[in-house]
Amino acid sequence: LVAGIHLLAVMSPGPDFAMVLRNSLIYSRRVGILAAVGLGLGILLHVTYSLLGIGLIISQSILLFNIIKLVGAAYLIYIGIKSLFAKRQPELDEKFSDTGAEMSTLAAIRLGFLTNALNPKATLFFLALFTQVINPEITSFIKMLYGIEMSVATFVWFSIVALLLTQQRINRVFSGIKHHLERVFGIVLIALGIKVALGAHK
Repeated sequence: LVAGIHLLAVMSPGPDFAMVLRNSLIYSRRVGILAAVGLGLGILLHVTYSLLGIGLIISQSILLFNIIKLVGAAYLIYIGIKSLFAKRQPELDEKFSDTGAEMSTLAAIRLGFLTNALNPKATLFFLALFTQVINPEITSFIKMLYGIEMSVATFVWFSIVALLLTQQRINRVFSGIKHHLERVFGIVLIALGIKVALGAHK
């Protein structure tokens, strides 16, 4: 049940999916997979503070929740603006490469991690999961195992997305328009950031 609920949440469109989509199509397969690693690590962060009870404090504090919400929104808008006004790089329009040389390993992982970690909806999702779905009598060790499973599932799902998006056939379709595509993703990320910022605290 826990795995199913989480998988449905992971597969639904949102900032995580948009970021992997952008990184895979604009940069490379390696950058997309590294972003998936960051997303998986972000899941572990949510699981950890949920187990420590901090998630409950955040959900009950309008101030703390709004701080996280606005920081997360600002981050998405920041990445969106960078994409929107990025200078054209001819190498991005060349034949597909899986080297990921356009972005460092740390930068790609950090991008995925912050996208997930600063998502206020993820905070509420994991709080609900650990308080309403998972039996409170289950030991913390088992709950951590659930968290590890969800982290791995997140990584696997978005890695599959990155692999599918960077097939040479798909890459040829977008070859030559990656700069314009990056601007489109910029608009999408800015819109997502605004949506997060205007979201109500529930």
